[in-house]
Amino acid sequence: MILILRSVILSVLAILFLFTHGRTITLSEKQEDTDKKMLQEKVERGLNYLARTQNQNGSWTCRVGYKLNDTYQGEEYDNVGVTAICGIAFLSQGSTPGRGKYGQNVEKAIQFVLSCSRKTDGYITRHGSRMYEHGFATLFLAEAYGMSKREDIKEKLRKSAQLIIASQNSNGGWRYQPAPIDSDISVTVTILQALRATRNVGIAVPKEVIDKAVQYVKRSQQAGGAFNYQLTPPSRVSFALTAAGVTSLLSAGEYDTPAIQQGIRFMLNNMPAVCGDYHYFYGHYYAVQSFFQAGGKNCEQYFRRLQNEIIPKQLPDGSWTDDVGSPYATAMACIILQITNDYLPIFQK
Repeated sequence: MILILRSVILSVLAILFLFTHGRTITLSEKQEDTDKKMLQEKVERGLNYLARTQNQNGSWTCRVGYKLNDTYQGEEYDNVGVTAICGIAFLSQGSTPGRGKYGQNVEKAIQFVLSCSRKTDGYITRHGSRMYEHGFATLFLAEAYGMSKREDIKEKLRKSAQLIIASQNSNGGWRYQPAPIDSDISVTVTILQALRATRNVGIAVPKEVIDKAVQYVKRSQQAGGAFNYQLTPPSRVSFALTAAGVTSLLSAGEYDTPAIQQGIRFMLNNMPAVCGDYHYFYGHYYAVQSFFQAGGKNCEQYFRRLQNEIIPKQLPDGSWTDDVGSPYATAMACIILQITNDYLPIFQK
C-alpha cells in the first residue's frame, strides 16, 4: 500500500513538474512575441515619421556640423549623408526601390543621392559635404543596386568607387576630403563598408585596396582593445571609434580573435550614458553590428540594454532626436532596432 501511494505521489509530482515547466516556456514565448511586436510597432512609427518628413526633392534636412568642446556647431540643410541613412532604414525594413510599403520613399531618396554625384569625378556631395556623406551615400547606392540591378545606379556607384580608390592615402585610410593626404579611423571604416558593399554587388574594387584599409584599422587598435582616432599620437579613443574598428574587422572575417574580444570588452565597459548625445547613435550603429556578428551572451546582454535605452526615448510623433536632428536620429534608431531582420548583406553575419 505504501509503495502504491508513493508511486501515485511521484506520478502526480512528475505531471505537475511537466505542466508548470511547459507553462513557463509558454509564458516565456508569449513574452518574447510581445516584445517583438512592441519593437516592430516602435520601428514602424519611426519609419512613418521619416516618410512624413521627406522633402519634395527626396532628401531629409538636418543640422550637420561638428562638436566643439561641449557644444555642437552645425548648419541646417538637406544632407546627402542623412538622406542615405534614411534610405538604409527603409531598406532594413524590407522595402526596395519602388516596391514595398516605403518603396517610393526609397526611390525618391535614390534620385536625390544620384543627383548629388559630381559629373567630373563621381564625388557624392552637396552643400560642401565631405567623405562621411560620400561613404554612406555609396553604401546606400550599393545596397539599392544589389536589389534592383539598375544601370543608372550602377554608373554612379562605379564612379563613386573609383573616386574612393584614388583617394586612399599611403597608410591605407581616408579622411574628410577625397584626396590621399590624411586619414582617421572613423571616415576609413565608413568608406571601407561602402567599398565592401560595392564589391559585393559586382563593381570592381581591387582586393589590395580593402586589405590595405583593414591593416590600417588593425594598426589603430591599442593593447587594451580600444581604437585610436588617428595613427599619429596623441590620439583619442572612444566607444564609437572602437565599435567602428571592431565592425570592420568582423566584416573582414576575423571573429573569435583577441583583438575582437578585447574590443568587445572595451565597448561593454564604456557604453555611452546619454541617449541623444552627438556620438550616441553613430556609436551604436556600429556597435550593434559588432555584437550581432559576434553573437553569444554578450550580444543578448548588449541588445537588451540598448533596447531599454532607446525605446523609452521615442517621442509621441514616432521620432527620436539628437544634436544632428530628428531624421538622422530616427533613421539610426530604426536601423539599430532592425538589425535582426538581417535583410541587408552589409549587416549580415
